[in-house]
Amino acid sequence: MELPASRAANERLHRVIPGGAHTYAKGSDQYPQDLAPVISHGLGARVWDVDGNSYVEYGSGLRSVSLGHAHPRVTEAVTREIGRGSNFSRPSLVEAEAAERFLATVPTADMVKFTKNGSDATTAAVRLARAATGRPLVALCADHAFFSTDDWFIGTTAMAAGVPQAVADLTVRFPYGDLAATEELLREHEGRIACLILEAATQADPPEGYLADLRELAHRHGALLVFDEMITGFRFSEHGAQGLYGVTPDLSTFGKALGNGFAVSALAGRRELMELGGLRSERDRVFLLSTTHGAETHSLAAAMAVMDVYESEAITDRLHAIGARLAAGVREIAGSHGVAEHVVVRGRDSNLVFGTLDASGRPSQEYRTLFLRQLVTGGVLGPSFVVSAALTDADLNRTWDAVAAACLVYRKALDAGDPSPWLGGRPVKPVFRRRA
Repeated sequence: MELPASRAANERLHRVIPGGAHTYAKGSDQYPQDLAPVISHGLGARVWDVDGNSYVEYGSGLRSVSLGHAHPRVTEAVTREIGRGSNFSRPSLVEAEAAERFLATVPTADMVKFTKNGSDATTAAVRLARAATGRPLVALCADHAFFSTDDWFIGTTAMAAGVPQAVADLTVRFPYGDLAATEELLREHEGRIACLILEAATQADPPEGYLADLRELAHRHGALLVFDEMITGFRFSEHGAQGLYGVTPDLSTFGKALGNGFAVSALAGRRELMELGGLRSERDRVFLLSTTHGAETHSLAAAMAVMDVYESEAITDRLHAIGARLAAGVREIAGSHGVAEHVVVRGRDSNLVFGTLDASGRPSQEYRTLFLRQLVTGGVLGPSFVVSAALTDADLNRTWDAVAAACLVYRKALDAGDPSPWLGGRPVKPVFRRRA
């Protein structure tokens, strides 16, 4: 497969944008060499590159486009509001309507404040927790990949350049599912940890009783519990993981699926905490969220339309059903080609990822490159197998055909003991690494 227009476009992007993309997870280093398509447009579960090739797309917009591209009810709502003006010097009634709609969908929260991206929302939660408790430290779950672009998180990663060590030292880590280790951490830093922040679930459901016990543990030590619902919100349940698992955090953050690709995220939580960033508290004020574009009417209209579609069309159930079919097909194909122990599908059906393991069963960037190369050339853009509700039977069939071709090559590479002849160049690279 040749992508001359995409190669030229990638060079153009790298000349003017650091990394060639505005999100590292979309970088060309995440794809096989010379096989990083540059997108022209999308519709439903399909996208087209600037070379004219069509792909079935997974993980659309880093999991944000869960209804499919250009969903008619969303675009209609957005177009209607844009025609009425998008930003004013005072709040619009749309802000109240969107907040009320959100709180009806996520009834475990009392108040909500909207912003544009997930990092702003999680950082606002951290600041609010510090203000509410008077404590400096943040404890994040060490088993979850990403929380924010801001220093309190990035300082803990391999890409910590530019973050003062004194700032990074204010963040500590706890392991998911291990209450004893978490309690030990809280005791070690007794009276200094403001909050525990985590995704309620990722690849599997939490251990029975874990989330409730974690909340009790946090509160016993005077800390708040924060759920990062950027992924779990809507995709696991339209009520969030907190609704699915029946555990209410003190604060929670939503985004991604909330806008179906439009820029909107949310910080939600208990009234007495949220009001610290308002005008009705007697305590020192918290500069919570104050963004010029946080309440753009068209993004809030998109969010309301998304919530309506999720409710009226049972989208969460559809995502799980599609994902279950996809995973079953991939596993069957991998088994038939003798690579079932090397090409593995993991996660909740609505949020699937795949692992590419070498002959020893270790995760391998080389085998991931081989697998991705066959997917792309087979017309599948699949950094993950995270589904959208727009996927059709034809899309799934095309995916399974590409997976079959990939598994055939995978078996050849395993038999040869060396995947390099099938890579087509350098292997793909992890996002978080110290040097480019």
